[in-house]
Amino acid sequence: MSAVRGLSEAAVPATRTILVLGDSLSAEYGLKRGSGWVSLLEQRLNSEKISAKVVNASISGDTTSGGRSRLAALLTQHQPSHVIIELGGNDALRGLPLELTQENLNQMTQAAQKSGARVLLLGMQMPPNYGKDYGERFVAMFAKVAKSHKAALVPFLLKGVADAPDSLQLFQADRIHPTAQAHPAILDNVWPELKKLL
Repeated sequence: MSAVRGLSEAAVPATRTILVLGDSLSAEYGLKRGSGWVSLLEQRLNSEKISAKVVNASISGDTTSGGRSRLAALLTQHQPSHVIIELGGNDALRGLPLELTQENLNQMTQAAQKSGARVLLLGMQMPPNYGKDYGERFVAMFAKVAKSHKAALVPFLLKGVADAPDSLQLFQADRIHPTAQAHPAILDNVWPELKKLL
């Protein structure tokens, strides 16, 4: 009996750690604690019997520069097996140069991979009032970074939310932050790519 138990224990891999480095979209801004997509991810991992711990290091209002400056300490502290980078939206809202955002995403992806983690980038799109050219370059930036580092990519985190026919109902009054009812759809965008990495 004990031999069988020992065997099954040996077959279970060590717990993995998923570090989420994001902004308000991942930090449950304006939501009841536990209703954001990162909290829902923990529930999904449990229900799928995947042994992994989630560390949510997201800060509302954070930019790629902020994430880049925080990442080294987080990698040392948590030694994640997987890093999800959900940053860039605030860079655009503040009018920061795309080159700077791209460089920061490159550096974060590289640093995480160097530490032994697999990286998943969560892409974002800008509202049409930013202009077609800027919008296209912004979207392409995430794909470029993912491709150059062979990292995984979710092209648009808010797919099915921001472009839904009833999208206004899925956003809080500020029209920037999704409501709790939109977060299961956000997780559904992230999950297929993350599951492949796990």
